[in-house]
Amino acid sequence: MDMAFSAEDEAFRGKVRAFLSEALPKDVSDKVINGRHIPREDIMAWHHALHKQGWITPNWPEQWGGPGWTANQKYIFDEESSLAGAPRPILFGITMCGPVLMRYGTEEQKNYYLPKIASGEIIFCQGYSEPGSGSDLASLNMKAVRDGDDFVLNGQKTWTTSAHMADWIFCLVRTSSAGKRQEGITFILLDMATKGVSVKPLITLDGTHEVNEVFFDDVRVPAANVIGEVDQGWTVAKYLLGHERMGGGALGGVKKLLSQLKDIAREEDDGFGNALWDDDTFRRKVSQTEIELMTLEVQMMRLLSAVSADREMGFEASMIKIRRSEILQRLTELKMEAVGYYSSPYIKAALTERWNEEPIGAEYANSQTPQYLNNRKHSIFAGSNEIQHNIIAKRMLGL
Repeated sequence: MDMAFSAEDEAFRGKVRAFLSEALPKDVSDKVINGRHIPREDIMAWHHALHKQGWITPNWPEQWGGPGWTANQKYIFDEESSLAGAPRPILFGITMCGPVLMRYGTEEQKNYYLPKIASGEIIFCQGYSEPGSGSDLASLNMKAVRDGDDFVLNGQKTWTTSAHMADWIFCLVRTSSAGKRQEGITFILLDMATKGVSVKPLITLDGTHEVNEVFFDDVRVPAANVIGEVDQGWTVAKYLLGHERMGGGALGGVKKLLSQLKDIAREEDDGFGNALWDDDTFRRKVSQTEIELMTLEVQMMRLLSAVSADREMGFEASMIKIRRSEILQRLTELKMEAVGYYSSPYIKAALTERWNEEPIGAEYANSQTPQYLNNRKHSIFAGSNEIQHNIIAKRMLGL
């Protein structure tokens, strides 16, 4: 594919920037850029603004309300949104469950769920990981037993991102113990308001509430909510994981980190009265990371182009997941190095709207520790990087 952006692409970029300038509230973008807490109402308000514009589902085909963008346009939209400080919608329905429904759902399921996902009427979370069953997803134990027209679910999911904000959850459940472990798994959707579902918060290293435990106690779910075939959910799960490992499809958020790092390095002192950016050793670290980011961008756009041509993502998604997580973590490490000891007095309250005290050091310093801690997860979720290396070794190298 031609990696250069055309005149039409640049015109589209201008259109996106104009929309963001007009529609994105400054107080919301300030929260995003400064690493402050983004409440659900802000996230959903932006979701509705994008839906009104027809841009909430950039990866969907026009048949289901997608904007009909090219791979380049999708990439430009994500990049410009991140650089402008737009809040990220809760994407489990849009980038994961939506594509699964289009490929494996019945016409009735597609007609019911897809419009509601796009409008924001249904916000999904993902019920995959369990205690003792994370990267080894085939070892999951949450049971679903058929009882007439329903399945009865019992068990637990953990590390469930945004479960406290979600309306529905898509789950992998065990419907059979016969044969290989992968053969008895089923993909099912259920309403979070169903009797027997309870959510308990898990507070992460950065002190925030992002993930949860979800418990299921004799939860009755209609068998009509199964996506694909009963006991064949592993195929559905692998298809979804390819979309998850792409990390949303672009690198705008990572580029934003790089831009912030350069700005911080120009502000911070190197300890000898000069700007840190003038230190050759530090600038070499930044340059090396930027080169790796540029090569990853080429690789990702090639894959996006292939996906637009309806080719399934295979080991390439694993390669991107590994490199993206490594680059993102390195950038947060360099930001911590740049801020130095001012990153240590992390004040959680300063990340909320009500904080009005003087910051310790520069205002940007306070968000560096929680950002660094939170980004440790990127080499673990959606299958740890070690698992991704195994996938590449088997599928690409035949080992």
